[in-house]
Amino acid sequence: MYYNKVEICGVDTSGLTVLKEKDKIRLLNEMKNGNKNARSELINGNLRLVLSVVQKFSNRGENMDDLFQVGTIGLIKAIDHFDTSLNVRFSTYAVPMIIGEIRRYLRDNNPIRVSRSLRDTAYRAMLVREQLQNELSKEPSVEMIASRMHAPREDVVIALEAIVDPISLYDPVYSDSGDTIYVVDQLKDKSCDGDWVDELSIKDAISKLGDREKKILSLRFLNGKTQTEVAQEIGISQAQVSRLEKAALLKIKRK
Repeated sequence: MYYNKVEICGVDTSGLTVLKEKDKIRLLNEMKNGNKNARSELINGNLRLVLSVVQKFSNRGENMDDLFQVGTIGLIKAIDHFDTSLNVRFSTYAVPMIIGEIRRYLRDNNPIRVSRSLRDTAYRAMLVREQLQNELSKEPSVEMIASRMHAPREDVVIALEAIVDPISLYDPVYSDSGDTIYVVDQLKDKSCDGDWVDELSIKDAISKLGDREKKILSLRFLNGKTQTEVAQEIGISQAQVSRLEKAALLKIKRK
């Protein structure tokens, strides 16, 4: 691998092709109809997506060739499990799968020793989580995972936390068209007491926001909901919630 990341695993990344969304859907449908070449074309046409995710882990001190190979495994899993009938962009589904595969690899190589029983429970939980995610097309709760495993909820939580690497609140989780979602955007605000509007004297600025912007800020900062929960409640994507929230806060600051 060269330091300018032109070549990884013998692949010239500067020459990687990028498939359009309509071509991805077409190839996915052809693959499901038995076209074996479509699968290979999908993998090669999405390697740049793998590269973009791998670069986010460049400060971990890991071998980038290894991470690229692991990320490609995540891409292949996404290709094999993606449901074309859902109104979701392929990259929206594939990026978390690629990140998850890389994080599992990093956990396996974690120098912190975790007992074998805890690790086995955690890996079973991750496997069940993926199964439920594919069945429900949404993120399953810990209760659902524990129920499927016939295990106490506390055991599942402890096992999963034992193998998680510490991450920064500002680590990117997903990025599409310049709208980056960070870990901090996924967290609930439990310090909200409902009085922050009066305390900051910004009632007038908020009153001039659109109804949807007001609803997003209310759900996020008064009800303490995550961006994912807000997106589900008002029927838009999480990236749109993130964009509207940032725009509304910027308007308030300007006023």
